[in-house]
Amino acid sequence: MCTSEFVQAHNGRDYGRQVLVDHGLFLTTSFLKEKGESSGYGGDWAVRLDANNERSGLSDAEESTTHLFFYIADETGNPITMGSYEPSSRGSVLLASGLHEEIGGWELYLRSEDNLEIHRAGFKSMSMHNLSDLVQQAVATNAMQSGNLNLPDITEDSSNIMVYQVSIKSPAQIDIVFLSGSASKSPVIEERISKLTGPMLSDRLETKQKEFEERYDQIFNVNNKVDSKELSVGRAALSSLLGGVGYFYGQSKIALPKGFTQKNGDKYISYWPAALYTAVPSRSFFPRGFLWDEGFHQRWDVHISMDIIGHWLDLLNSDGWIPREQILGAEALSKVPEEFVLQYPSNGNPPTLFLAIRDLASGIHAQQFSDEEAEKISSFLERAYIRLNAWFQWFNSTQSGKYEGTFYWHGRDNITTKELNPKTLTSGLDDYPRASHPNDEERHVDLRCWMLLATNCICSIAEFLKMDSALEKDYYKMSNQLSDFGTLNKLHLDDTIGAYFDYGNHTEKVRMRWFDVKDNNNMRREFLRGTLQAPQLQLVPHVGYVSLFPFMMGTIPPESWVLEKQLNLISNTSILWTDYGLRSLSRTSSIYMKRNTEHDPPYWRGAIWINMNYMVLSALHHYAHKDGPYSGRAKELYDKLRSNLIRNIVQNYDATGFFWENYDQKDKGKGKGARSFTGWTSLIVLIMAESYPTLHR
Repeated sequence: MCTSEFVQAHNGRDYGRQVLVDHGLFLTTSFLKEKGESSGYGGDWAVRLDANNERSGLSDAEESTTHLFFYIADETGNPITMGSYEPSSRGSVLLASGLHEEIGGWELYLRSEDNLEIHRAGFKSMSMHNLSDLVQQAVATNAMQSGNLNLPDITEDSSNIMVYQVSIKSPAQIDIVFLSGSASKSPVIEERISKLTGPMLSDRLETKQKEFEERYDQIFNVNNKVDSKELSVGRAALSSLLGGVGYFYGQSKIALPKGFTQKNGDKYISYWPAALYTAVPSRSFFPRGFLWDEGFHQRWDVHISMDIIGHWLDLLNSDGWIPREQILGAEALSKVPEEFVLQYPSNGNPPTLFLAIRDLASGIHAQQFSDEEAEKISSFLERAYIRLNAWFQWFNSTQSGKYEGTFYWHGRDNITTKELNPKTLTSGLDDYPRASHPNDEERHVDLRCWMLLATNCICSIAEFLKMDSALEKDYYKMSNQLSDFGTLNKLHLDDTIGAYFDYGNHTEKVRMRWFDVKDNNNMRREFLRGTLQAPQLQLVPHVGYVSLFPFMMGTIPPESWVLEKQLNLISNTSILWTDYGLRSLSRTSSIYMKRNTEHDPPYWRGAIWINMNYMVLSALHHYAHKDGPYSGRAKELYDKLRSNLIRNIVQNYDATGFFWENYDQKDKGKGKGARSFTGWTSLIVLIMAESYPTLHR
């Protein structure tokens, strides 16, 4: 069996539980956090490790030893004092202690009733992301010198990293306790350790698990909507998302204008040192904040949501721009290809935070929150308003098109010959086909829809806060302009098939092929784009997710013939419909499943993505409950699509133990891309709960 990770519970605050499965070893890790009167800043926490082997029935002679490694480090460089490393069955053993300016004195303890062997090593280093290399090197060196494959029980002077190797024979149970504000030994210390280890910890973990399940049922109310297996997968999806919420600190790298460099040769300047509290799409593959992903990550705890949104809005610069990827700190940087590190101040990202902010505002109107929560949300919206306005104005001034009321994603490469269709990373839909030859005549229908969402959201906040200045009047005017159905159709609708398209300088006659290129009297072969027909200004005829944005945002009147056409596109198996969800690009598209470069496989050119399927479900649910000739058809498609998505994600999770970045629309809905992708794929919880964003004023 390959290594799998099953996060069973996480409440985002003080409790979590996961199971790691690795070649027959089942390692369950649970954590509990609390802050008592004697605790320092941040409180105390405990981690319980339960190790079981599926071959635990073997005799002692046949049992294999399992080696578990864990570490504690002080990132500020403060030295850590090594404690004892002799395990004791009579109580807890002090492993390490130290002093930190924010939490005071701290101590780390281990307690276990089982026979353990403990080894350790101490390092002085500020490069936490290279810790695995340090450990492997220490183990290898010790093996060559002593013949023992373990840590050497040696610490460097002033070590700020302590690594422990605990060797066990399963089944075994280990409790590890961290105490903050523990300056000296006292009866209170023993009491705090006792509460976080042994039988008392067992009882408290069980209580926390029940509280988590009860809160999940209360918020999502899915018990009568899904079966027991689907219920457990939904809990795992939410828990994985919350378990991926983290705190980052560092400086983004901001690209200088083309042709500019610093004296040292750098083509970037550093953003100010900043903190970011955020969820991440994948802890193992994408351990950093993504602006447009984050709008899909909210809905569990309004206080956590406001904290996260506030951190993102605090990254706004004086122009109202937010870097779309937050690569803060050496560890996050180590996981990012160099081409994606620099952030460009001219480039945006879908303002999906407005989805979450709109839900906060509409939730108050619908009296979904307690009086205390409503008051805190009101205060948050009032403080956030000025930043939201600045963010919106940045979009309105920098991403506008050539004509009033039109918008396009800036930042596309208009001179490249190495891409079949120049990428639009800023849209979030990466290689989704746009106009073949980018220029300032482009009009992107998805960005127009995001701008409508943003104006509607700001209008809702203004109504709630009873604002009535000239600025708010401008927002109302713009909202009315962007929601005008006739203008939308004039700019983006193909009347023949009833689909919405981008507009730009485009030709379908482009191909990638090998060319012989002469370079300094040497010939080499390059895989380049050839344009076989001159482009012209036209609608870009590629049906896919972008075509559905006016539908997804609910801008089509429920009685319009265009709505029927949209439902036909969605349900057509030759275009978007599969038994596993809607594919991102129609099978009839000339770029369907085509590589963009020699080494760049298709990404948003056919695969099934859960965030866009969620938005389509939201629209289907909306139209199914609106009076009109197509409500019945919308309801039928809604039920089928929802069922297909739930079934496929649950089956993939059951078979692999993972949630996936996207899903294959050909190979029986098989998970693709990054695994342990628990960002917007966790929207399956909201799909189960039939909980969708509010898109209208």
